[in-house]
Amino acid sequence: MDKIVIEGGNRLIGEVTVSGAKNAVLPLMAACLLVDDWCELTNVPELRDIETLKVLLRFMGAEIEEDPAAGKLRIRAGEIKKPEAPYELVKTMRASVLVLGPLVARCKRAKVSLPGGCAIGARPIDLHLMGLEKMGANIEIEHGYVTVSAEHLHGEKIYLDSPTVTGTENLMLAAVYADGETVLENAAMEPEVVCLADALNSMGADITGAGTDTIRISGVKALRPLKHTVIPDRVEAGTFMVASAMTRGNVLIKNCNIMDLETISVKLREAGATVDEEPDGLRVIGHYPIRSVDFRTQPFPGFPTDMQAQMMSMMSVASGLSVILETVFENRFMHVSELKRMGADITINDRTAIVKGVRGLSGAQLMATDLRASASLILAGLVAEGTTEVSRIYHLDRGYEKIEDKLLALGAEIKRVKDNG
Repeated sequence: MDKIVIEGGNRLIGEVTVSGAKNAVLPLMAACLLVDDWCELTNVPELRDIETLKVLLRFMGAEIEEDPAAGKLRIRAGEIKKPEAPYELVKTMRASVLVLGPLVARCKRAKVSLPGGCAIGARPIDLHLMGLEKMGANIEIEHGYVTVSAEHLHGEKIYLDSPTVTGTENLMLAAVYADGETVLENAAMEPEVVCLADALNSMGADITGAGTDTIRISGVKALRPLKHTVIPDRVEAGTFMVASAMTRGNVLIKNCNIMDLETISVKLREAGATVDEEPDGLRVIGHYPIRSVDFRTQPFPGFPTDMQAQMMSMMSVASGLSVILETVFENRFMHVSELKRMGADITINDRTAIVKGVRGLSGAQLMATDLRASASLILAGLVAEGTTEVSRIYHLDRGYEKIEDKLLALGAEIKRVKDNG
């Protein structure tokens, strides 16, 4: 097992190119199940979650060709021999449930392990199943698996009690072959949902309204093979934005969609950083002292829950008091205990964190608990005095492509080593 070792105190200066978005790649890979010919994705990062989904697709019978150096991935689900997602694969990545919609649409049936628990909170798939049932599917749950069958899916108006991203995507993937029109109300508006809708439309689907809270899908009889470029990862971009602001850096963040980063830019400017648009991307320049800011996480276009931990690391060394309200997940403050080991002054009350900025953090041996917590601890290590060691970074590898190499190129003193502990 590896760990990340950081010597704090260096300013980040230079340019960094953002990789393709993990949360966009996964539903696009699931969409490849809708056709029996070769599909091609570009700007695909090398990430653990993507590797997991490759294993699952191969288990079903899909062929996969890849060129990691070029960021290319080709998938052909010519014959889906096993329309199933076993527990051994789904337990390591909840997004595996995205295969449910396309399997039911194409194969008329699917058997998928229920995802179970998640470190940052409950993520039930009740809304996925409710939508499929309204579209005419038969749902059976036993022995930890959900079996969905439907000879013919039909269009239906579906109201989602919460704007679930994977639920919206799963129902879109199922509805493309349904008879008539499916309307998803209170749908998720995230850029990754728009990316999937654009990709499906390029295949011949008829989807309108993606990016709003009402999405309409008119079913079609057949689709063309997918060929699509993955959008940049807005969370990776936001992480480097915060890293530059925290370290009094001067970093140009390239290959990013500036509009997707607006709420992060607003909060960083409130905190005293300079955030300027340039032809190649966003330039973030950090200034001391960092000003404390309050924020609450919300579904897009609000402040992203996936950036809460990173922003909290910055507020730990800000001047003043900040109040952070986590509204999306009920257990997303697990990084707090590790930040406090570095000297951070943070008090938790239910879903609210009160952060009193301190003069400085001190390096410590830390343990990552989830993907975004991993990033927050690395950011804290960049400004801490002394050495910081972050263990359990297999979480990090699920969603950040070679982050230590990118930070090293910006001037950080950081390395990956074997964790013999």
